[in-house]
Amino acid sequence: MASTSLDRKPRLLQVLDVLSALLMLGAIYMVFFYAPMERVMGQVQRLFYFHVASAWVSMAVLIVAAILGIVYLIRPQHKWDIWAVACIELGLVYAFICVTTGSIWARPAWNTWWTWDPRVVTFTILILVYLAYMLLRQGIEDPQRRARFGAIYAILAAVTVPLTFFSIRIWRTLHPVVIGSGDPSAQGTFDMTRPMLHTLLFSLLAFSIFGFTLLWHRVRLGWLADKVEQLRMKALGR
Repeated sequence: MASTSLDRKPRLLQVLDVLSALLMLGAIYMVFFYAPMERVMGQVQRLFYFHVASAWVSMAVLIVAAILGIVYLIRPQHKWDIWAVACIELGLVYAFICVTTGSIWARPAWNTWWTWDPRVVTFTILILVYLAYMLLRQGIEDPQRRARFGAIYAILAAVTVPLTFFSIRIWRTLHPVVIGSGDPSAQGTFDMTRPMLHTLLFSLLAFSIFGFTLLWHRVRLGWLADKVEQLRMKALGR
C-alpha cells in the first residue's frame, strides 16, 4: 500500500466497511435468533460463537505477523513492519475478546471465572508474550533496529499460537474441542446441530472480514504515524 493512498479512503475499504458491518449484524442475528438455545448451558452458550470466532482471527493474524517478520528479514522494507505491528495489535484485541467471553461462559459452565486449564493458561501466555512485544518496540528508538528486533520477536512468539491450539489435544482439559478430535475425557464437549454449525461458520466469516477491515484501517494509521516519526527525526537532525 503506497502512502499516497492516505489522501482519501480507498473505495474497496469503503465497501469493506459496509460489508463487515452487515456481516456482523447478520452474525448477531443468527446467534440470537437462528441458532437454537443449548439444552444444558442455556443462553450463555451463545457466547460460544463470538468466543471461537475471535480466537480464530487472533491466532490467524498472529501467524501472519510471523510470516511478515520473515519477509521483513529477507526484504527489509518498512511496509512489512507496519503490517506486522497492525496484525499483532489486532491479534491482541481479538485475544482479549476471546478471554473475556470465555470467562463469562466459564462462570455458569464450570462455576468459576478462571481455571488452570491448559487452553486458558496457554492463551494467557500468548497474550503476555505479545504484550511484551509491544513493550519491546516502545523501548527501541531507531526505526530500523525496532523493526528488525520486532520481526525476530514476532517469529519466535508465534510458537505460542500452535501451542495454544493443540493444548487441548496434548493435555487433559475441561475445554471443549470444537475442531477435530481430542481427549475423549474432556468435559464440556457438545455436538452442534446444523443451525449451530451454520451460525458458527457465518460468525467466522463475519469476524474475519471485520478483522481484515480493521487491519487495513490500522495500517493506514501506521503510515500516518510513520510520517510523523520521519518529521520528528528530521526536526531532530537525525
